[in-house]
Amino acid sequence: MRDVTTAPTRQDLDVQPTPLALLLLGREADPKSERGVECPGDLPSPSDPDLVERARAAKERLGNKVFLLGHHYQRDEVIQFADVTGDSFKLARDAAARPEAEYIVFCGVHFMAESADILTSDDQKVVLPDLAAGCSMADMATAEQVAECWDVLTEAGVAEQVVPVSYMNSSADIKAFTGKHGGLICTSSNAKRALDWAFEQGEKVLFLPDQHLGRNTAVRDMGMSLEDCVVYNPHKPNGGLSVEQLRAAKMILWRGHCSVHGRFSLESVEDVRARIPGVNVLVHPECKHEVVAAADYVGSTEYIIKALEAAPAGSKWAIGTELNLVRRLANRFASEDKEIVFLDKTVCFCSTMNRIDLPHLVWTLESLADGKLVNQIQVDKETESFAKLALERMLALP
Repeated sequence: MRDVTTAPTRQDLDVQPTPLALLLLGREADPKSERGVECPGDLPSPSDPDLVERARAAKERLGNKVFLLGHHYQRDEVIQFADVTGDSFKLARDAAARPEAEYIVFCGVHFMAESADILTSDDQKVVLPDLAAGCSMADMATAEQVAECWDVLTEAGVAEQVVPVSYMNSSADIKAFTGKHGGLICTSSNAKRALDWAFEQGEKVLFLPDQHLGRNTAVRDMGMSLEDCVVYNPHKPNGGLSVEQLRAAKMILWRGHCSVHGRFSLESVEDVRARIPGVNVLVHPECKHEVVAAADYVGSTEYIIKALEAAPAGSKWAIGTELNLVRRLANRFASEDKEIVFLDKTVCFCSTMNRIDLPHLVWTLESLADGKLVNQIQVDKETESFAKLALERMLALP
């Protein structure tokens, strides 16, 4: 009998590390994974007092050869060097509008850089300063899982009625699947228009990969009921759904979510209302349905920024979105006596977005300035073709 006071070893338990565990430990690499891979090269020390000047000097050396995109959720130390800021799709389109720029440095996450590569010319090279800057939501739907889901829908006899709609926050593979199967991409700003179009083409929608945006748009904006929505769980046989459920549903929601927006709760809303009388609660539609239902205002990142720009002096706001942006907005509007706070009392940054820091940016810019291409993001031609088709359908929306 084993001595119970001795901890068993891995060999005793016959436990083998999973591919995900190895990725998280930094012991394996998967260039197609949103979870990230190792970043080659020697990074400058974060304590280097010359980092800001080094970034500025390298960017000046590159001149018009580089165009630097900064997502709203980036750190201030990075965003200060951005030529333009915005959400993922706006930035990808901005990149496509600068054909003279040889290098597109995307300070965001992997799927965003993929979208930029899809929309820019073959002569342009899209670079992600840290390849480990991924997106947990995008990771929740793989090409293999979605193909299996389509098989389930086919076996249930409903696939011909289903139009896939994929959120911009998805991998190039998922965008390509969507284009190949007659669907389109949406953003948080145009999700309703995308769903209106999809229901003109078919009777059901497979919404990927964020269940909350799909549910909130269907119920809040389109008048559907919660019973019209079912959640497909890729980790359960047949998605955890019966044939009857699939045939009855209008919205088949993928079981995915944003790790930042998904943490806000109804308790968060109730707590901030108790702490700050008269506060306006403004949240992103990636939040849970009960949070969206309890909020005063709901909208995309650009909507949030515009709402605060238009807000009267002295107004109070609790914002349910990424903390870097909330802090930046609070500082920006402090002089106008607008009180802006994070909806949740617990600090929560987007951990993968925050991987793009000043040392990675300096390393990237100096490498490019020295003629060394690093961390290029490339989408293969077939994937690009179908993904672009799905994006073009979105762009053609009225």
